Amino acid sequence: MSLEGGTETVLERREYESLLDAAETYREALVIRLCGDVGLRPPELTRLTIGDIEQVRIDPPRYLIRVSTDDGTRDRTAYLPTRVERELRRYARSNDLSTDDRIFSVTTRRLQMLVSDVADRASELADEPGLSDASTSDLRQYFAHTALVEHDVNPRVVKTAGGWRSFEALESYLPEPTDTEIVDAFDAVERPSGADRGRSGGRSGPVVGDDSVIRLLLAASDRYALLRLDADGYVERWNRSAAAMFGYRAGEIVGTHVSTFYPDSAVEDGAPERALSRALEESGTETDGWRVHEDGSQFRATEVVSPLRDDRGDHRGFAVFVRDVTAAHEELAAAREQRDELDGLYAVANQHRAVTHALLDSTDHEEVETATCGALADGRAYEFAWIDRATVSDRRREWRASSGIDPDAVERVSPDEWDDEESIAALSDANAVSDNRYGERTVLVADDVTATLKTDVFENDAFEGAVARIPLAYGDTVYGTLSVATERSAAFGDDERAWLATIGRQVGYAIAAIRRRNLLLSDRVTELEVACRDGRSFFVDVSRRLDCRFELDSLVPIDESTQLYYVRLEDASPADVFDLADDEPGIEDCRLVETDEDGWRIEVVVDGSCPIVTLTEYGVTVHEAVFEGGTATITGDCAVDADLRTIVDGLRSAFPDSELVGKRETERPVQTAREFREGLEDRLTDRQEAALRAAYFGGYYDWPRESTAEEVADAMGVSSPTLHNHLRKGQHELLRTFFDDPAE
Repeated sequence: MSLEGGTETVLERREYESLLDAAETYREALVIRLCGDVGLRPPELTRLTIGDIEQVRIDPPRYLIRVSTDDGTRDRTAYLPTRVERELRRYARSNDLSTDDRIFSVTTRRLQMLVSDVADRASELADEPGLSDASTSDLRQYFAHTALVEHDVNPRVVKTAGGWRSFEALESYLPEPTDTEIVDAFDAVERPSGADRGRSGGRSGPVVGDDSVIRLLLAASDRYALLRLDADGYVERWNRSAAAMFGYRAGEIVGTHVSTFYPDSAVEDGAPERALSRALEESGTETDGWRVHEDGSQFRATEVVSPLRDDRGDHRGFAVFVRDVTAAHEELAAAREQRDELDGLYAVANQHRAVTHALLDSTDHEEVETATCGALADGRAYEFAWIDRATVSDRRREWRASSGIDPDAVERVSPDEWDDEESIAALSDANAVSDNRYGERTVLVADDVTATLKTDVFENDAFEGAVARIPLAYGDTVYGTLSVATERSAAFGDDERAWLATIGRQVGYAIAAIRRRNLLLSDRVTELEVACRDGRSFFVDVSRRLDCRFELDSLVPIDESTQLYYVRLEDASPADVFDLADDEPGIEDCRLVETDEDGWRIEVVVDGSCPIVTLTEYGVTVHEAVFEGGTATITGDCAVDADLRTIVDGLRSAFPDSELVGKRETERPVQTAREFREGLEDRLTDRQEAALRAAYFGGYYDWPRESTAEEVADAMGVSSPTLHNHLRKGQHELLRTFFDDPAE
């Protein structure tokens, strides 16, 4: 410990921090702080309760503590730092203390011993033998020295807060003033009469001074300042509160015009003069705006200007009260920004629900597109929306649905870069669409889009905002693109992109479902034949390279992007096909299923697009597909009112080298349930049908089984192997009838 003020030894800050570091319990650290930061004595600590704490300011929070004297006849007031107040309440909560319970239910001697134990540990940890003698008295002396010397607190305040009976106890902590400090202290006394520089016309009058209560309030926070101007608006009196807020010393700012505290733009606009004039006219005025620190940085302030008059009513100057409201301004701005963001998300969610309802009511492809655009544009989230059907192969747009904007005006809003090969490929990549859950790669966004539009939606026929584009996809098929435009700030964040990507998938599902429903409900169908020579198809490419033939037996979808193909192979060995499949990234697996005298039957797992799947997702039921010599010939049927151009263009968007070879309308053959059963009975032998019936009604197919195979065989009077033979053949015919290709 160092010497200061004669023979008094005072703890240094690093020594005080060493004591806090040596505290091993929360209670020990709290006792050290209450003595060193608050100035309490051990007897006062033994009487301390949470109920003694009083909050005297809300923003920012400030606290006092009422300390009772030894005889209990009166209280003294001490200042309680915010961090110590929090620690006190935390200690009380952790020990389940009420407001009337004593915080330290021990004797005065026990608290003194506690501080002594901490001092011994601190001495060892810091390797400073002198620390071992530290006591509660040393901590109170540290409190007085810190307040008086380091923080320059009024000695009367320190005397009251620390409970000293006279100023003599504090005298040793006060350093001798220097010559400069003496001059600065009395300079403020002479300045008002000698620094008016003739602007007051030599008039004298009573000086309006700050009330002591106001000074105390100003000293408690650096967010408030009070200064005085002369009648012409020049700084006449400058105090610590103003220096703390603006950063100027008195000698630097006295005699300077109040406009120094305003931004240049406000000065050019005449804001300082208007504030002073209005204060005179209205006997005071309050303004809010930006003010400037000494270093040039700006802060938000509320300023109250009041005119000052002498006993004769003559105007003598202005009192200016300034409050720094930067924190509140930033909180308000953040709250408004968050509110706007939430309003935007709420509007987007409403439009999402509106799209869902619109899709449920739509009955055809065009209605899906127009209803989607209308639902998105009919709200606060988006100004307008449009859908382009995918015709990537020849870059033609045969159909465009729009809402909120004329279709011909879309070109002025759609960014040019969206028409390049890379952007088209990104939106046409079915793998990117299906694999990406949140739509980061499948949602294109263009910021800072400006356009002049002939529409009543925008003021001055101008649009300034952002545009997003989303693919309308189902499985491997992209039916087109949905674009939405908004003038909202900070639009198209991660959540909104995820919602838009979901809308794109919903619309794709709806289009596929409507096309299939229309086909199922149609009495007449259009049979069509399509030829595809595009090498992007694995089977087309292999049939060309090996000069072989593939014929589709069945196609089994595994998920949106993976299909299981069963095909018959002729004129090439399965080994050659499998070797080429190993080099094809879209082929996950393949195996040989069956060999006969005409060729082979193989199974191929394909992860990716195929002409057959693309046609299926456009509502075509494929009956036959043959891949031979580099050409796929696919036949199928679709609803008679289906748009063939959309189907063919959709196929070309994935496989450009494709064409419609032929089409014709025909009646759909309808098979009744009776005809289905009769046809099945024609395929089954009597023994096969009898075995199936006995097994079914005997509970052989139940789980758990009601009858075993042996019990069913005994009932029929046949052996178990014979029963299994009849069941396998009967099940095969039953499944073949159900899954049979209508073309056969």
